[in-house]
Amino acid sequence: MDALTILFPVFFMLALGFISRMKGWITPEQKAGANAIIFNILFPILILNLMCNATIEMEHMKIIGYVFIVYLFALIIGKAVSSFTGKEYSHFSPYLLTAVEGGNVALPLYLSIVGTSSNTIIFDIAGTVVAFIIFPVLVAKEASQGMTTKELIKNIFTNSFVIAVLVGLFLNFTGIYNILLASQFGEMITNTLSQATTPIVSMILFILGYDLNVDKKTLKPILKLMSIKIVYYAFVIVGFFVLFPKQMSDKVFMMAPIIYFMCPTGFGLMPVISPLYKSEDDAAFASAFVSIFMIVTLIVYACVVIFIV
Repeated sequence: MDALTILFPVFFMLALGFISRMKGWITPEQKAGANAIIFNILFPILILNLMCNATIEMEHMKIIGYVFIVYLFALIIGKAVSSFTGKEYSHFSPYLLTAVEGGNVALPLYLSIVGTSSNTIIFDIAGTVVAFIIFPVLVAKEASQGMTTKELIKNIFTNSFVIAVLVGLFLNFTGIYNILLASQFGEMITNTLSQATTPIVSMILFILGYDLNVDKKTLKPILKLMSIKIVYYAFVIVGFFVLFPKQMSDKVFMMAPIIYFMCPTGFGLMPVISPLYKSEDDAAFASAFVSIFMIVTLIVYACVVIFIV
């Protein structure tokens, strides 16, 4: 019941977006406008907020480094198996094997079992760095097609995601952000950030649902890509037992990577890779992959509750 309580709002917003397209309540032009507002303006504010509040403990650096390598290697694996998973989607599908949705799926599911913990947040640090620093650069390079080096560099450093990460880290490491929060403007800043970021996840899910379109053509490559993702992250979880046996001997910690790495691709990764889309079919494929993979997440969550808890 906890899983249903957590995931029902996710499925509801996906369904609402899907029905809105089917019924014609929202036109493609209106969706594109909402898409631009969310991904070009509001989402970078969320990333800025995450970077300003990020806390990196030295004792967690090995785990963060492992997850960082895992995500980069997942991209390499995705490119290597693109002939198996479907060449028609190979220009973006490898990214779907990488950063998972921690904050809105993994964390609440995990907390529904253990109560209070920050274990999955450790993994999210690596995911944030990969998804919003490394990938925007790679995507800009792949999408450049004919750009000069100067134009490519300009394109990278004018990317709203890159700017948000760099500014957020600067404010964090210099202590300026904490100084601002402690000032008379602190409450105004936190309230403004909260107001700007609250609707983001719901709107991303709505847009994913709007783009969702599964047919016989896309189902087979989706299932193939899902199989690669499941097998790969099963090995990643085994890697935790090998590299971090002390932490994995703790049942509370052990459940974190099992649930986390069997969650769908991060919702926030979609706008990062969207410049690689060549058609509406690409967006539909990505949306369908994220949505269908939630079934895997539910099955894994149920197994954890039955066999580990």
